[in-house]
Amino acid sequence: MDLSLSEEEEMLKKTARDFLTDKCPKTLVKEMEEDEKGYSPQLWQEMAELGWMGLAFPEKYGGIEMGFLDLSVLFEEMGRACLPGPFFSTVVLGGLPILDIGSEEQKQEYLPQIADGKAILTLALTEPSGRYDAAAIEVKAVADGDDYVISGTKLFVSDAHIADYLLCVARTNEQAKPEEGVTIFIVDAKSPGIGYTVLKTIACDKLCEVVFDQVRVPKQSILGQLNQGWREVQKIIERAAVAKCSEMVGGMQQVLEMTVDYAKERKQYDRPIGSFQVIQHYCAHMAMDVDGARFCTYQAAWGLSEGLPCTREMAIAKAWAGDAYRRVLALAHQIHGAIGVTMDHDLHFYTARAQAAAATFGDADFYREIVAREAGL
Repeated sequence: MDLSLSEEEEMLKKTARDFLTDKCPKTLVKEMEEDEKGYSPQLWQEMAELGWMGLAFPEKYGGIEMGFLDLSVLFEEMGRACLPGPFFSTVVLGGLPILDIGSEEQKQEYLPQIADGKAILTLALTEPSGRYDAAAIEVKAVADGDDYVISGTKLFVSDAHIADYLLCVARTNEQAKPEEGVTIFIVDAKSPGIGYTVLKTIACDKLCEVVFDQVRVPKQSILGQLNQGWREVQKIIERAAVAKCSEMVGGMQQVLEMTVDYAKERKQYDRPIGSFQVIQHYCAHMAMDVDGARFCTYQAAWGLSEGLPCTREMAIAKAWAGDAYRRVLALAHQIHGAIGVTMDHDLHFYTARAQAAAATFGDADFYREIVAREAGL
């Protein structure tokens, strides 16, 4: 079994690492944590010029026509660099669903804007219940002439405050089964009646509460089919989970390398602490978690890229990577000692992001339930 990256993927990986090492130092990450927007428009445009926003889109929409596996390679490098900004929300949560089920008119309108870095999108899915099942969708969209009127509250909507368009998941039929009465709408983020509140989060990422107060959208803004949106939502969640796993793998790899380097340099009792067996075993455990997470993640990413059913593989990856990232950070802090908990050290960036990523689109227990269900239990 050949698990190595292709020559094209290796080039993408190297280009991304070189670019992010130069353009996304931790000083920028810290600055963007405190910035109102949470991203650098200049860096965003440079990424667009590299073709990253359109990486998985066909050439006729301004893309490069690569696959989800290639996108996962890119996400790994972004996780390594702690890249701030709306790439995940725009490409994975916004662009790929439009590519999947959008009409030709919608693809022509939105995908070139995304590929050129001219439009930021996100997904308004989660509600106050915090659940990821169809019954949790309570935001309503009621037909009114040629429009729908959307009312309700969405929580933890990434980058909503800077978005140009929202993909809003709403209930359009209260009488049907929960899975059969959900519709996705493409909503102009500046429409009258939409209110945003940026929430305070552990990773300082820009998650928002979004309130829809009688927001009118034309029927032409329906993405996919009326009342049949939940199947696509499930696909969005699967892709988002695997993309987050890729980010976590990149972060874990960087933490491992930082820790091994520190263990070689830090001396106690006139010898590097890496010469002590307990430290060696800590690093070995970290390496096993990193490689285990990478294998699970790329297996799921390959399945998604090939269009194969991979719910089980996705769930295993998300459950394992979330827990593994926490274990890796716990051992890294043990080895670094006091310096690792200071704000002057880079380790805290990864610690915060590990906690946030593990919970995003469902925690490990949520995905263990899926694995058990896929096993027939």
